[in-house]
Formats: sequence, structure tokens, C-alpha cells
Amino acid sequence: MAAHDALRTILPVVGWPEERARAVEITGGSDPILPTSFKIGETSAACLAAIGLAVSDLWELRTGRKQEAAVDARRATASLRSGHYLKMEKAEVSHERNPVMGMYPAKDGRWSYIHANFPNHRAAALKVLGCEENRDAVREAVAGWDALELEEAIIAAKGAGGMVRSMAEWAQHPQAAAIASLPLLEIVKIGDSPPEKLPEGDRPLSGIRVLDLTRVLAGPTCARTLAEHGADVLKITAPHIAARDDQEYDTGHGKLSARLDLRQPKDLETLKGLVREGDVFSQGYRPGTLSNRGLSPEQLAALRPGIVYVSLCAFSHVGPWASRRGFDTVVQNVSGITARQGQVFPGAEPGAPQFYPVSAIDYLTGYLMAFGAMVALGRRAREGGSWLVRISLAQTGRWLVGRGEVPAAELKDVPQEFTAEELSRWSTESQAPAGTLRHLRPTVQLSETPPHWARPSVPLGHNEPAWPARG
Repeated sequence: MAAHDALRTILPVVGWPEERARAVEITGGSDPILPTSFKIGETSAACLAAIGLAVSDLWELRTGRKQEAAVDARRATASLRSGHYLKMEKAEVSHERNPVMGMYPAKDGRWSYIHANFPNHRAAALKVLGCEENRDAVREAVAGWDALELEEAIIAAKGAGGMVRSMAEWAQHPQAAAIASLPLLEIVKIGDSPPEKLPEGDRPLSGIRVLDLTRVLAGPTCARTLAEHGADVLKITAPHIAARDDQEYDTGHGKLSARLDLRQPKDLETLKGLVREGDVFSQGYRPGTLSNRGLSPEQLAALRPGIVYVSLCAFSHVGPWASRRGFDTVVQNVSGITARQGQVFPGAEPGAPQFYPVSAIDYLTGYLMAFGAMVALGRRAREGGSWLVRISLAQTGRWLVGRGEVPAAELKDVPQEFTAEELSRWSTESQAPAGTLRHLRPTVQLSETPPHWARPSVPLGHNEPAWPARG
């Protein structure tokens, strides 16, 4: 099956034999599942199957008992837009992107993508364009620029976005060449420490403490995934860091949430105290940003020998774009995904690039981060050491595109949505401080330790910056 083939490309990256893929049952049919030529069904099923294997490995390490894992590819695909299915008190949560965000025709006949979901990035783009905050004004302003010049100007202004490229153009780009030299993800030993048994508890990740210093979707999905297998997750944010509540409700299941301003010495010391008593540190800052605050992988390995440091960025830690801001939507545009999607599923405007119907790069990256963290925890238990798990959105995008595309003949009349019966079967309700949330349940099925979230989503900063007692 295609999903098993995709899984076989993941396992050797962490030194696991390909034949372990046979241990997971994958059902639910094959791509296309939603209207895109990209194989979002097989890749999501593969990433979640890898998580099932890693969870089972930790459970066997803890108890000596094996368990069976299974993944449904349709349900896995739905998880790539889990926020889309979130309802609060029977009402839909807003999923609207900022109206200015989108792709616009440039002077040279190319298309430019303006990322405008966060106020600081929106302000940077509008300052460069010199226009008001509305689509018509932005469209008129973009039409006065060459796309590549606008890309460079917005990046220089600390904004986010890019020129829409074809996949062939991206393949020739120096950043694509830099990423091509990397595996899908890396797990690197960064320090010595004695082996650590998994903490006491009746779930695969019981007692494992995770600090989540990420935002948007990929990083928060990693921590949410660790929480669904029993980890204690503490999300750390600050009032000056832009965030969207609708995304927090989606990715906040199972987490505590506290505020710390790392620009303040006292709050920075509080965070380091949490690191000393923690197990996993997950962060999504641009490469090098946290080292100025004493929070680089090597610095934390010295502070807390045995730490598992999970590091996410947009375009990887190497290449000319290593420090560039980016998101799933940016990667889609600069790497040719939106150009291709627009060819296969044209929109109202001829030739316009299109987003695919899910946030595949974000969620797949989050799942791979969680998989890497669990593999590293297994290594720490067996051989000791501090470990760095490193991945970028662009690496995941390269893997997704590398899986090939569904033949055009198979893309006619693909349903745009799952059935109401399927969504009902996959969903649950939780009582959050904001009210009753209806949302998708965890996707992976396990025979002994069914995944679930022990805590509901809470507003940002709802809790104190302190670990709950173990046990």
C-alpha cells in the first residue's frame, strides 16, 4: 500500500528497519481523498503510523508488552485541517485568514504572496507597499512591483511572503539545493548523560515533561501529539507574541499554558528552572535566535543533561534562506505547490496559484517532530545522552512533493468534504474554560493505550509557569 511505502521512507531516517512498517495496519483507501494532486492521504497516514510505532516502542520499553497500532488514511487526512472541524458551544470557530493575505499579480506577470495573518507581518508588507489595509489597495500596489523585488523588500522589512515559483524553478534555487542535502529529519546526539528510565505511570509518556515554545500549527501539533500519549505539556508564550485563538483551541488539547517574557531576566530564569526539571524542549524560533538567551541546544544540554531539544524552522538551518521567516503557506508558494495546485484545480482567476485544501506541511511536520522526540526519548532511556531533533517546513514540503502526484484522470469529481457520519464518528467534546469544544479525536489507534487528552484547551496564559506534580 502507498502509505506503507511512504512510511518505509521515514523509518530509516531514524535508523529503524523498513520492515517495521508492516507492524502498523493502515486502512482507509488511497489518494485522492480531497481535491489535490499531492498525496496528503498516504503521507499523513505514514507520519501517524510512525508515531504509532514510536509510542508502542516506548510502551514496550516501559512494560515489556507490545501493542497493536492502526491508522485510517481518511481520518489522517482530516487531521490535516483539524482546526476546520472545531466548534465551540455548537458554533463554528472563525477560520478566516486576514483579508489582505493572498496571492496577487505583479508587474512582471508573476504572482506575489503576501502573508498577513500576524499584525507585525501585515504591517511590514503594507509599509513596503505603501497602501491601506484592503485587498483592492494591496492588489494595485503589488501590480507596481516585480515579484522578486517585492519578495526581497518584504523580507528586508521583517515581513513574510514570497514570489510564487514553479516546482522546476524551486528545484534550481540555492535554498532547495541546501535542503536536498538533508534527510527528512535529523536526530543528533549533543551531549553525554546516563540512561534515564521513563518516569512511573500508566501511559506511554506518563511523567514526561514538555516545554512548548512554538506557535501557529506545526510546533503546537508536536506538543499536542505528545500530550495525547500522556506527556505533561506546558506551553510558554508572552503577551507581545502574536497568536490566533482559533489555532490555540485546535492545538491546545492536553496542554497547560503560561506566559513568560524571555526579554526579562526573572522570567528567563523561571524558564531555565522549568528546563532543569523537564524532558523535552520544543521551539520554533529562527536559527540562532534563542542562543542569545542561553537557550541553544548545547546550552540546554549543559543545563539539563538528557534533554531532548526539538528545533523547528521554516527553511532549515543551512542555505541562504536559513534565517528567513516562513510558514506552510509561504513554503507552498515559493516551492511550486500553489502553482501546481492552481494548474490542476483552477480558481476563479485564470492562472492564479491555489493553496491545497489542508495545512499538510504544518501538520505533517508537527507529527514528524513528535515522532523524532519519542525516538530520542527511547534512545535516552536505552543509551543516555542529550538529543537534538531538527526539521524544517521546507524539508517536509520536499518529502511531500517527492511522493509524486495523483494522475490527472483520477482527480475528477473528488469530494471536497468528508461525510457528516465520518466527522461525527471521529469527533468528541471537551469542557474547556471557553465552553464546550467539539473537535476531532486523536487519529492513531492503539490496542493497549488509546490516545486521549487528559486536559482541555485553555486560553493562552491560563496557568502558572510550574510543572504539575508527577503521578
